Amino acid sequence: MRRALEALGAFVVKEFRHILRDRQTLIILLGLPVAQLILFGFALRTDVRDIRLAFVAQAPDYETAALRTRFERNGRFTLVDLTPAPGALDAAFRSGRADVALVIAPGLAAGLRGGEPVELQVIADASDPNTGSTMQTHVLAVLRAWEQEVTPRAAGVTIEPRIRMLFNPTLESVNLFVPGLIAPILTIVTALMTAISLSRERERGTMEVLLVSPLHPWQVIVGKVAPYLLLAFVNVVSVLVAAWLVFGVPFRGALVTLMAGSTLYAMVGLALGVLIAAVTSSQLSAMLAALMGTMMPSTLLSGMIFPIPSMPTALQLLSHLVPARWFIEISRGVMLKGAGWTELWPQFVILALMFTALVSLAIRKFSVRLD
Repeated sequence: MRRALEALGAFVVKEFRHILRDRQTLIILLGLPVAQLILFGFALRTDVRDIRLAFVAQAPDYETAALRTRFERNGRFTLVDLTPAPGALDAAFRSGRADVALVIAPGLAAGLRGGEPVELQVIADASDPNTGSTMQTHVLAVLRAWEQEVTPRAAGVTIEPRIRMLFNPTLESVNLFVPGLIAPILTIVTALMTAISLSRERERGTMEVLLVSPLHPWQVIVGKVAPYLLLAFVNVVSVLVAAWLVFGVPFRGALVTLMAGSTLYAMVGLALGVLIAAVTSSQLSAMLAALMGTMMPSTLLSGMIFPIPSMPTALQLLSHLVPARWFIEISRGVMLKGAGWTELWPQFVILALMFTALVSLAIRKFSVRLD
């Protein structure tokens, strides 16, 4: 019995030393739970902060200025400067510069003095139905507080806000999630599968066989990742067909714009997969690195589920480095808002810059590993 326990102890020590020698896997195994705890702890918030409010006063007067000051001092709103014309709101909502708008018709001060009901229009971006409802609630709360303040001075006055929910008037949650789900689907097909495929080739020694063939190393890499780009394209088409036929998700923009964004995002994922394969030493570490470096940020920090403005400042800044954030803005913008190149060109430029940086770094790292 004693010898059996000693043998078991020696075997456990040997396995423990083996784990310690594989530092990449050890870092991932120890770092993944901590990263999950921090991300889930800070990102799982549904309250809404930093609401971009378009305050449209068609005929500014004293009472309008007082109401504007109330919103400015609230601390939850950031006022967006707009022309007095409500027609400017459409472009502001499509480009994402405004989350909610308060439109005040001329004659606010006169209406209050005359004791007449005052109508105000509250317009909210409901492409995210939960966020849209929450923003509307915060705006109405400020208006109710303002109403209680002005009522004693103008007896009989009532504030009658008219609510309008843009892009998703029925507040269907499926309209939020289906366009966002394209991002993690593309991430699995491109980054995760590419990283595992290249790592498997190198782990089995078949990569060296390919490298001694007449093909140039860049041809080997492109040949390995090209099928995944085609599969990603097929996935996007199938998801769009299912979204339209099964879930009835609206498609208000141009298909070519969304397909261009999908292709660019898939290329970013492929470059990320090659980079992960170049800096990891095994299939297991490549898979864990891909899950931690791509799937988690794509789900938690992209705005797919949790609104980015609700996150702490550090995570908001970190979300700028997550390619899925910019692609989801493109997919939701095209499908729900009917946005086009004019509104979405910044997202395309950012994804193009990410692809250039990642593919340059991946080629450099992979060349070093192949040498």
